[in-house]
Amino acid sequence: MAKGWEDTYERWAHFQGLDRNLKKELEDMQTDLVKLEDAFYQELTFGTGGIRGVLGPGTNRMNIYTVRKAVQGLANYLKENGVNVKQRGVVIAYDSRYMSKEFAIEAASVLGTHGIRSYVFQSIRPTPLLSFAVRHLGTVAGIMITASHNPPEYNGLKVYNEKGGQIIPEEAEIIIEEIQKIEDELAIPALTQEELEDQQLINWTAEEIDFAYLDRLNGISRMDEATFKQPKDLKIVYTPLHGTGTNLIKLGLEQMNFSNVSIVEEQAVPDPEFSTVESPNPEEHQAFKLAMEYGKKADADILLATDPDGDRLGAAVKNPAGDYVVLTGNQLGSLLLDYILAHSDSNVFRNARMIKTVVTTELGRAIADSYNIETIETLTGFKYIADKIAHFDATGETFIFGYEESYGYLVSGFARDKDAVQAAVLTAEMANYWKTQGKSVLDALEGLYEKHGYYLEGMRSLKLEGKEGSKQIAQIMDEIRNHPFKEIAGFTVEKVENYLTSERLLVKDNHMETIELPQENMMKFILNEHAWICFRPSGTEPKLKYYYGVCGASEEDSETKIAAVQADLDVMISNILKQ
Repeated sequence: MAKGWEDTYERWAHFQGLDRNLKKELEDMQTDLVKLEDAFYQELTFGTGGIRGVLGPGTNRMNIYTVRKAVQGLANYLKENGVNVKQRGVVIAYDSRYMSKEFAIEAASVLGTHGIRSYVFQSIRPTPLLSFAVRHLGTVAGIMITASHNPPEYNGLKVYNEKGGQIIPEEAEIIIEEIQKIEDELAIPALTQEELEDQQLINWTAEEIDFAYLDRLNGISRMDEATFKQPKDLKIVYTPLHGTGTNLIKLGLEQMNFSNVSIVEEQAVPDPEFSTVESPNPEEHQAFKLAMEYGKKADADILLATDPDGDRLGAAVKNPAGDYVVLTGNQLGSLLLDYILAHSDSNVFRNARMIKTVVTTELGRAIADSYNIETIETLTGFKYIADKIAHFDATGETFIFGYEESYGYLVSGFARDKDAVQAAVLTAEMANYWKTQGKSVLDALEGLYEKHGYYLEGMRSLKLEGKEGSKQIAQIMDEIRNHPFKEIAGFTVEKVENYLTSERLLVKDNHMETIELPQENMMKFILNEHAWICFRPSGTEPKLKYYYGVCGASEEDSETKIAAVQADLDVMISNILKQ
């Protein structure tokens, strides 16, 4: 007979060696059956390349035991599938969240029981540096302890393969199999930090990797040598939102001679509570509140913000009224793409590839097409972009830029994950270029719209927590998949893309094609007039996300169209939940 969550809870409650802090939390929860069930009814599973969850006791929580179980599964996978695993080792980095350093050491402690050496950073570092470090050190894998921009009560663990990208589904499936073989997460052996150091199974990594990364960072510039060396008068305000980005972004801007940089001091202090923002997510405009105050005082040209683990970048620029406008990820990515292509040697264009996800703006494709650059689409998640870049080593194709709508960009493949450090310095360079041309960044964006069409996108995120929320998300996806709509907001469905079955239906011809992408629980509808809609459950949060995009003849036309699509989608989702 299958064991229920109550049995798992009892096993934890009676475990004599349970961590003291977790034991106290468990005791405080013992009369709250709803909380207990949510903590134990399932195990944290690999979503976007690892595990992520609320801190606390239980198999459905982030704690030293769920970390140990994930790393034990990883170690077993590496020993079976890696080469020279013990000698090459694993590099581990962590951000400013609660328990991040402790989880990093726990990961090293489990690896150490297998004789696998760890390279652990002495202090917090951004995720892209971890990605870079994997390839720089030649390790067999990497581990990043972070929950990205999730609320303070979350933490997570992301796994990177030897190519420096987040693990792809085929790798994750084998690791998950190894994790599922582990019957008791409370019984996993782990060395102490002292034992790791005595046996030389942990190397504390300092600034040498920072310097190697910064050396490569200079190479992404599109400025000529004379312009590169000149002091820039662009006025920049930067906030790391209490996270990891301060040091590398400050040094990166300095070495490109951007000297007029103001750091938001209140948010430069690492703080796991992210106490000055409602959410440490640069996608949300409230995250720029303090930066805007600094910007007004300094008369800044551009504001930059990175999320806690330094892989996502947001930017705000001045409008004609002198107020700051936060760019969307689609807008900033399109501006960077156009700047790169306009300032690149045309000799690389023949084999150059721009990579975007299926929910990223079609403006990027239009820009790439205008330079005769091929666009490659991937599923949502930068791991897929990184995997494509890795394949280019064999095909001879050239990676020129990759981005996704959720503020993730990569300029150069020396890192293999979205990289807010690269994006920050190139955004400053791009803004400085337009300033020297007597234009603002918004002028440049308007020029792209006038040339290619007024592309406008939106996204709704429906939060449905707990066991019941998971059921509701599944209900919505099943309904959309089994009863696909034919029209919405006056737009006609031309193609239905079911990524779970890898099938694309051409509605007019009633013809089915194969989608050459990995399977995923996602549905996309291609509409007439360059409009589209996509539905997918988040891989890292208890949310259903639905994305949509239109292309109008003017800004007003696009705004009218997208408002109609958004309204119809909200009604449709609401009706499904009422069933």
